[in-house]
Parts: sequence; structure tokens; C-alpha cells
Amino acid sequence: MRSAEDVLSLDAAGLYCKPGGFHVDPMRPVARAIVTHGHSDHARPGHGVVAATEETLAIMAIRCGEGFCGSRRALAYGETVRVGEVDVTLFPAGHVLGSAQVLIEWRGFRVVISGDYKRERDPTCAAFEPVRCDAFVTEATFALPVFRHPPAAGEVGKLLASLALFPERAHLVGAYSLGKAQRVIALAREAGHDAPILIHGALDKLCRFYEAAGVPLGPLEPATGRNKADLAGKLVICPPSATRDAWARRFPDPVTAFASGWMRIRARARQAGAELPLVISDHADWDDLCETILDTEAEEVWVTHGQEEALVHWCGENGIRARPLHLIGYGEEEDAAPAADPAASPAPGPDASAAGGEPAP
Repeated sequence: MRSAEDVLSLDAAGLYCKPGGFHVDPMRPVARAIVTHGHSDHARPGHGVVAATEETLAIMAIRCGEGFCGSRRALAYGETVRVGEVDVTLFPAGHVLGSAQVLIEWRGFRVVISGDYKRERDPTCAAFEPVRCDAFVTEATFALPVFRHPPAAGEVGKLLASLALFPERAHLVGAYSLGKAQRVIALAREAGHDAPILIHGALDKLCRFYEAAGVPLGPLEPATGRNKADLAGKLVICPPSATRDAWARRFPDPVTAFASGWMRIRARARQAGAELPLVISDHADWDDLCETILDTEAEEVWVTHGQEEALVHWCGENGIRARPLHLIGYGEEEDAAPAADPAASPAPGPDASAAGGEPAP
């Protein structure tokens, strides 16, 4: 019986496809790499050849410089290419703009490497597509039953309600510069917020890239160079770290918000200094992780970067062979792992009582 180990192995750089002769999201420079998306813990510079979606390649060039690799190859979603002895096809992962799952087909055996993914609608990127396969490599960032994300549109609705309630205060939203910031802006536009949104300088290039790629973000203006009085009632998007440094002191009595799946955890929200925690994640929650595994119909699951053991246990209870990979080096940027105990009390929310009372499997 064939297994994922016939196609994939682990080495010092991470997941290696021997019959294809390439790594997926390698953690150190390699000869050939396929990159699932542009977050820095998956998209590192220094590889010989990089294959990815056109958007991911462009994001890597923005973040790492045009010379981030020796040569690059853009792949469209659904396009199948031969690499060594395998066929490779990318499918949308719904994580950030350009994010992809990697389907590897070898002698009729199908392996899908998910990268990071989510199933909730996101107006800034293509929707996740479950792909049938024999073996599935899944992330596990929020793989505990306590993590059930509320609809992101509702969280943004809370933000806009606070903005209307406190017009004398600026609202600073800490959001990761790639994906989360643009998603919060797009959701605010969908909710009817048409006033200019102020952005930190660190977000400028990526926001402009999203708009050039066809994702409308509405009027954006720099947050610097303004009188303090003019900043009252403004919605400001910035990197999470900026909410806690001297940069934030220029705003009048700011309401500090933080958009992250970890805001589900009270201790994490306190640690981030979030007066207004917004549970908005670009990763699948517990229910969506389980649903996705069932949708793939995979008989074998490898679980990586996150709460691996809980998902492996769930797979076993559902008759699916599974193993943790214990890869180190992922989760350093988007929704980085919490310093607080993930089993700590969840923050208040529509399903807080149920989630808080549900034991880990």
C-alpha cells in the first residue's frame, strides 16, 4: 500500500518531495522550492528556483527584494506542470492573496499540502477549494475545540460600532501587514465605512499591491503628518507592534484593537493590550479543520505547525491514520503562537460558554 512517505520526507529544510526533487515552503535555502504563500515563515529568500502563484512571487519580491531567488516560475490555479517524476497543481487556500495548496500526483497517488488555509469568506483572496486526495498535510494553528471563530464581518461590525460610539477617540487596529490588514479594510468597506482609512507606512506597499491586483480598498491615507486633533474619530490600521510603541502616542485617547484568532483567549488579549479584541483569523478553526479533512477523503493525514496532537487524536477517532510532524519554524508571523496557555479562558463572545466548557480531545 502506498503512503505519503513514498512521496514526502522530512529533512533539515522541511518537507521534501523526492520524486519531484523539490521542497515545499523550505525553512532554509534549497535548489528548488514551491511556496504556498507570502508570509515570511513560509516564503524565505535564497532558493535557486521558486514556483508559486504570480501573486505570491510578487509579494516575495516586495518583501524580500527582486533578487529573492535565482529564478521564478508563476503557476496559475488549476494549471498542472511536470516536475521531475510528479505532476504539481496549485489550488486556492483562502488564506491571503495568492495563497495555494499544493497537489502532488505520483503514479496515481495524490498528496495535498495545504500550507495555511481558511474556509471563511474573504473578499481579498480566492476562496478555499477542498481537493480530494489520498494523503493530506494540514496546518493546525487553531486545532483545539476552544477555537471556533465568529464571522469576521461581525467582528468588524463591533469595531465600527465603537467608532460611532466614541467619535472623539481614534481607533487603532493592530493587524498583520500581509492579508489581515487588507481583509479588515475590505470588510469595513463592505460594512459601509467609506471615510478615508489611515494606514501605517509599513502597510503602504502591500495595500497598493492588493489594489493593483484588483482588490478595492477604498481611500487610504498615511497616518503620519497630521495634527492630533485631526485624528479623532479616525480608523487606523497598523502592525500589531505599533499599537504599543511611541508611534501610538500621536493619537487622541486611542481605542486599541487587535485582529487575530488568538483574541479568543483572554490572556492573549490582555497581553496584546487590546481594549477591543477582534477575533479575526486567516486560519481555519477547529470545525473547519475537521470538515476539511473529511472533505479531502484522505486516508492519511500529516499534521503540522500548531496544536498537532489534538487533531491527530481526532483523526484516530474517525478512523484516519495521522501523525504529527513537529516541524519548527512556522507560525512566526501570521497569528503567531500564543505565549499564553491556549487552554486558558476564552474571551467573551457568542459561543464563549460552549467553547470554554468543551474539553480538548
